[in-house]
Amino acid sequence: MRTMEEKNFKYYDIIMAFFVMILVVSNIASSAKIVDLKAELFGLPLAFDGGTILFPLSYIFGDILTEVYGYKRSRRVIWTGFAALAVSSLVFWGLSLLPGEAQWQTYAGDAAYAAILGGMSSGGIVLGSLAGYWSGEFSNSVILARLKVITDGKMLWLRTISSTLIGQMIDTTVFVAIASLFGVFPWSLFWTLTVSNYIFKVGIEVIMTPLTYKIVKKAKSAEKVDYYDRDTDFNPFLI
Repeated sequence: MRTMEEKNFKYYDIIMAFFVMILVVSNIASSAKIVDLKAELFGLPLAFDGGTILFPLSYIFGDILTEVYGYKRSRRVIWTGFAALAVSSLVFWGLSLLPGEAQWQTYAGDAAYAAILGGMSSGGIVLGSLAGYWSGEFSNSVILARLKVITDGKMLWLRTISSTLIGQMIDTTVFVAIASLFGVFPWSLFWTLTVSNYIFKVGIEVIMTPLTYKIVKKAKSAEKVDYYDRDTDFNPFLI
C-alpha cells in the first residue's frame, strides 16, 4: 500500500495550479487599481485594492488543500506560490529597466508602467505581498489543520471560517502596513484598505462555504484520502 508521500493524486496539481494563478493575478491587480464602491462603514470609506476581488479564493483553495491533503502538502503549495510571486515580481522589475519603444512611449510610456505595474516590482508591494502572504497562509493552514484534529473532522465551516479570520487579519494588516511604509499606499488609506479588505475577504470565505464543502467532499471521495495532522511537524520552513 502506498504511503501519503508516494500516492499520485488526481486533483492536487490542479488545485495547486489554480492557487498559484490566483495569487499572482491578484497581486498584479492589487498594484493596478484601488476600487471605491462609494460605501461607508461607520464613516470609514470601503475602498479596496483590485487584488481583493480574487485573493480570498487563494485562502479557499488553501483550506481545501489542508483539509484534504494535510498541512505538509499544503506547505509545499504555499512555498510554490511564494516562489511564483517572487519570480513574477522579478520579471516586472526587469521589464521596468528595459528601454521602451518610441511609439509605445506616446500612448503608454514608462510613467504609466511605473504607476500601474511598477507596484509589482517596487519594494513595498513585493515585500508586503510576500510577508503578508507567507504569514497569513501559514497561519491559516496551521489553525485549520489543528482544529481538524481537535474537532475530529467535524464542523468544517468552523475550521475554514476561524482559520480565515486569523489568517486574513495577519495577511491584510501586514500587506497594507508594509505597502504604506514604502509609499505604495498613502497612510491616510491604511484603515480604509485594511478594514475593507478584511471584511471583503472574510465575507467571501463565508459566502463560498457551501461550495468549499462540495469541493472538499468530491476531492476526498476521488482521492480516497482525508488527512489528519496528528503527528505533523508544523515548521513552515520545511519543504
